[in-house]
Amino acid sequence: MATVVRARPLVAQAQSTALNIIDTDVHERAEMHALLPYLAPEWRKYITDFGWQPERLLPFAQFATGGLDRQDAKLPDGRPGGSDLSLLRSQLLDEYDIDYAVLTGWLDASALHPGWSEFKTALMSAYNDWQLETWVEREPRLLGSVHVNAHDPVGAAREIDRIGSHPKMMQVVLYFGDKAFGDPYYHPIFEAAVRNNLPVGMHHSENSPTALGFHRYFIEWHTLVPQVFMSEMVSLIFNGVFDKYPELKVIMIEGGTTYVPHLMSRADQQYKELRSEVPWVKRMPSDIIREHFRFATQPTEEMSAKQFLAMIDAVGSEDLFCFSTDYPHWDFDSPVEALPAGLPESLQRKIFYQNAQNLYPKMPALKPR
Repeated sequence: MATVVRARPLVAQAQSTALNIIDTDVHERAEMHALLPYLAPEWRKYITDFGWQPERLLPFAQFATGGLDRQDAKLPDGRPGGSDLSLLRSQLLDEYDIDYAVLTGWLDASALHPGWSEFKTALMSAYNDWQLETWVEREPRLLGSVHVNAHDPVGAAREIDRIGSHPKMMQVVLYFGDKAFGDPYYHPIFEAAVRNNLPVGMHHSENSPTALGFHRYFIEWHTLVPQVFMSEMVSLIFNGVFDKYPELKVIMIEGGTTYVPHLMSRADQQYKELRSEVPWVKRMPSDIIREHFRFATQPTEEMSAKQFLAMIDAVGSEDLFCFSTDYPHWDFDSPVEALPAGLPESLQRKIFYQNAQNLYPKMPALKPR
C-alpha cells in the first residue's frame, strides 16, 4: 500500500514496543557508467561504444510524482531513489531505526532477454562487486544479495561460488521475466545456492507479464503482479525443485501476502487430483510452501487485525512473512503503518525480525532492545 511517511513522534511510538526490524527489500541503484571499473575491457564496449541499456517491456508511465520512486527519494541532480547512500541512511535506516536491510538491487539480467548472455553474466559479476564496495562495505546495517544471469545457469553458479561466501551476502536474487525457473535448465543455480548455504530471493520486474501479457493500463498490471509469483511457485513445486534440493529456501519479494492462502488451497486440490503426473512430488504443496517459502510483506494491503490473523490462520503458520519496506519506491511501506494495529506482539516480532533471522543463515546477531 502507498504509505505517507510520518514524522518522528510516530516513530517514537513504534519504538515503544522495543521491536528490532530487519527490512528484506531495499533497492540500491547503479548507473551504467558506475559499473565500468568492475567490467573487463572486452565487456565495457557494450556500454561505452554500443550504448547498451536494460530492455524494459513495461509500456506505462507510473502515475506517482516521483515515477518509480518516492518523490523525496529523488536526488536534486535528477538521479532516481536508491542512488545515494547518505539519503538511504537518513530516510530509512535512521528514520525507522532499522537494524539490518537486505539490498535487492534494480538491475538483474535474469529478467532480461537471454541474448548477449556472456556479457550479462559479466555485468552481474560487476554489479556484485560494485554493490559490495559502494554500499555493503560502507554501511554495517546493509547486507547484500548475489545477482546472477539465470539464462546462463553455469555462469550463474560460478558467480554464486565466487562471491556467495562473503559474510554479508545473504541470498541469491532472481528477478522474474517470462521464464519459469522450475525448469531443470535453471537447477544449477539452486544447487549452487544450497552449496553456499544461501536462500534464493525471487522478485518481480518491469518485464514480468500477467497471464495475458501487458494490459492497457499500469493499474491493471500492478493489480495482477501476484500472478507471476504464483506461476513461479507452481513451477518450483511441481517440477520437484524442493524434492531435489530439500535444503533450499526461497523468499518471494514485492508480491505481498494475500495470494498465498488461495495458492495453497488451489495447489493442494490439484495435487490430490493430478499428482500421478508429478510422482516426484511427495508432499502436499501447502506443506512445501510452509517449509520452503517465505514472503516479504510489501505491498501490504489495508486490513484489520482480525483479517490479518485470519490470513495467518489460513496459511497455518506465523513463520511465513518477513517485513519489507520496498524503499525507495512510491508504494513504500513504513514499519510504523504497514501492519494493522492490535496484532499480538509475539506475531509482530516474528514478522519484523525473527522470521528473517531464521531464513538467512548469515544474518548478523541483533542487539536486544
